[in-house]
Amino acid sequence: MAAARGGGDDVRQAPRDGADRRLAVVAAITVVVLALVIGLAAVRSRDRADAERTTGPAPTDPRGQSSTGASGSGGTRSTAAPSNEAGGETTTTETTTTEPEGPTAITLAFAGDLLPHSPVNSQAQRYGAESGQPYDFAPMLAPMEPVLGGADLAICHMEVVVAPPGEQVSSYPSFGAPAELVDGVASAGYDGCSNASNHSLDRGRDGIAATLDRFDQIGLRHAGIARTEEESAAITTYDVDRVQVAHLSYAYDFNGYAIPAEAPWAVDQIDPARIAADAAEARKAGADLVVVSLHWGNEYDAEPSQYQRDIAAQIVPSPDIDLVIGHHAHVVQPIEQVAGTYVVWGLGNQLSNQSQAPRRDGLTVVVTAERGVERDAERWKVSGIEAVPTWVDLANFRVLPVVAALADPATSADLRADLSESYDRTVATATGPATPGVSVAPKP
Repeated sequence: MAAARGGGDDVRQAPRDGADRRLAVVAAITVVVLALVIGLAAVRSRDRADAERTTGPAPTDPRGQSSTGASGSGGTRSTAAPSNEAGGETTTTETTTTEPEGPTAITLAFAGDLLPHSPVNSQAQRYGAESGQPYDFAPMLAPMEPVLGGADLAICHMEVVVAPPGEQVSSYPSFGAPAELVDGVASAGYDGCSNASNHSLDRGRDGIAATLDRFDQIGLRHAGIARTEEESAAITTYDVDRVQVAHLSYAYDFNGYAIPAEAPWAVDQIDPARIAADAAEARKAGADLVVVSLHWGNEYDAEPSQYQRDIAAQIVPSPDIDLVIGHHAHVVQPIEQVAGTYVVWGLGNQLSNQSQAPRRDGLTVVVTAERGVERDAERWKVSGIEAVPTWVDLANFRVLPVVAALADPATSADLRADLSESYDRTVATATGPATPGVSVAPKP
């Protein structure tokens, strides 16, 4: 009986031992699977860390969406290719293509001489009586606002200095303009000016200081004159939607006034070797475009002088100079190319009391610069110039863009006749050489 009970007990225990073995097998398989999952997760985590060390973490845009791999300006596109090597590890190969950032074209406007003779200042006083200021030049330059406002950067030529505080306003032959002239320039839409001219030293270093103090107060940039040696050494550079535009300014002479011995840096004089060196320094500092303004030439002569041509021939072979803008002749001069570089020989007067018809003509140029027009995809180059003829109406000293004024039905018949003749003179001179890329709006 005991043996039977023992046998019966063995028979009943066998099913429980089989179940235990099955559970053990399942448990072992589960452990193996978990180990595989944990191992795979560790590999993937390591790969992500390696990728972030290579390309950085994926940025997130303001909407909370990852921007890695998005196409568009300034975007970065990445691709990952897994491969199996010894040991079964997965590696990631990163291929990155960076597209250029910023615009592919910008426009720059440059205008003629600002020369406030006594009658101009008197008219500014009359405008000022209406606006509650000692002088108000804004109404004179207001018609130019649509032209200047349409450009990405607008540069004037301030031929004169401001009268120092406490000193009288003066006109020809030694100018000391009202400080409100600077205000009028800003109100028209200019961002800055070239300042080196034959009148830069008319009121000495005090005049330079008064001029630049007002520029700083109003928020305008300047080039060609300086209050300190440090200021003179600094390159004037404009940030035009992330495009760096350097502006240099020089004059041929200073009407017999000697450059101060104690401050030889107060004004920049034309010297081809220095101009080339300054342009190279500007380029080295990161300038995408370098513009050189030169106060030069023979007064009232529409033909560029031999001096102008000699200076241009010495400086424009420099790969660092993209554009030359000329002033001083008080009449419009041609737009040409020298060694492949655009040279605007002379823009004439923008504002003055010079009454002879050609001296009332002026020219504002709107320059287009583009990136990648040649083999270098990142290099900026001037690709075209639009000539905008202007005319000084001596009845009120308003500077009129000729084409717009001719298209205005309110323009009087007498003024319309003057404007039409001015247009013909300016276009014949400015575009006479048939320079490629130079255009002008047709007469209405």
